[in-house]
Order: sequence, then structure tokens, then C-alpha cells
Amino acid sequence: MDAGQGLSTSEVQSIREALAAGRKPRVVFTAAAGQIAGQVGQVTELTDPEVSDEFVVVRFGRDELPFSPADLAVAPKGSGRRVEPKPEPEPETPPAVAAPEFVLDTPRVPAQRQEEPKVEQTEKPPARRAVKAVKPKGPAGLTVTLAYADGEWTVAAQQGSKALAKPYVVKPAEALKMVALVDVPGVQEAVEQILGTERAEAEQQAEKLRAELAEIEARLAELREAR
Repeated sequence: MDAGQGLSTSEVQSIREALAAGRKPRVVFTAAAGQIAGQVGQVTELTDPEVSDEFVVVRFGRDELPFSPADLAVAPKGSGRRVEPKPEPEPETPPAVAAPEFVLDTPRVPAQRQEEPKVEQTEKPPARRAVKAVKPKGPAGLTVTLAYADGEWTVAAQQGSKALAKPYVVKPAEALKMVALVDVPGVQEAVEQILGTERAEAEQQAEKLRAELAEIEARLAELREAR
């Protein structure tokens, strides 16, 4: 199994069914999970995918952290730590017993003791496995956008790749209040300039409509007098 593909929709459904049956399926972290790629964990819960893309809760060591399906893959059978068998001790060879020496009419000369060469064995300490720190993922970023286009002010909100609120129209006075909360030089002046331009255009249009209305009323008065 390729650990870089991530969980498919059918695999997520299989995990959901396994959790409902009381099992905790094993998964392996993909390259998208960062420095813990290749490690094995257990799925303990599936939260609501509509609330967050990271809805697969995985137990890794003593921690339980949320991940997205792209960070995980189904662990192959037999994955996990392997216990190496201990080597059997070699049978000890009993020391050879020297046969008695018979000497006839010759003085006994003590045999010189030969020292066996010492062989120093240096055992290398077992290499320590580096433990990689698991950095918990925080919630997705929240973006609130105030926009102006075609004479209308709109507000939209988005968290990560999920749209929380689609762009909806707000009144110019409400837009000016929102901008007043942002203490950035030039932003409030730009909004006030846009509102001033709209106000001047609206006043010109109102004057034009008043003049047209006056002409229509005068025409109507003439028509009434002609009866």
C-alpha cells in the first residue's frame, strides 16, 4: 500500500463501521503528516467533517490528535513493532584435561605456564532511536472580508477552505462601523471617500428626478385646465 495516497471515501466509511463495531483500526501517517510520516497509530474517533477537514482522531503514543484523510492511509497487516528473537547461548566447551606425565630417572622440571592472549571486546552501546516530537495541528485560519464593488458593500467569512458565510450585502453605515474597528491609516479615509462620492451621485440623481417630477406635474396641470 502506498502511504502517500491518503484515505479514500470508502476507506473512511470502513473505519467508521469498524469504530461502530468497537474496533480501533490502525493507520499509517503519510508524507502530508510531516515528520511523523511512516509511523503507525490507531483511529479512536471520527468527528463531523462539516466542522473541520481534520476529523480523524488518531492515538499516537500518549496523544490523541485530529488529522485530515490526506494525512493518513490504511496500515498494512502485520505493521507495528517487531520483537527480535534473543540469540541462544552457545554451549560451553569443557576444558581439556592434560594426561599425567611419566618420567623415568629424570628430574621433574616444572612446566612453564603459558598465558593465553587477552582479547578485549568492546561492545557498542545500542543506538538510541530519535523520538520525533509530534506537533499538534491548530484550527484552520478564519478570514472575514469586507468588499466594495458596483456600488454595494458585502461581507464574507471563510475558515480554511470552508465558506462559513457567503457574501451578503450590508448598509454603508454598517461598513463604516466595521472599518472604524481597524486602526490602519488610510483605510477609513478611503471608505469615507467612497461614501462621499456615492452621496454626491445620489444627490445629483435626486435633483434630476425632482426636476422631471416638476415638469410632469406642470404638464398634468395644463391637461386638467384644458378639460
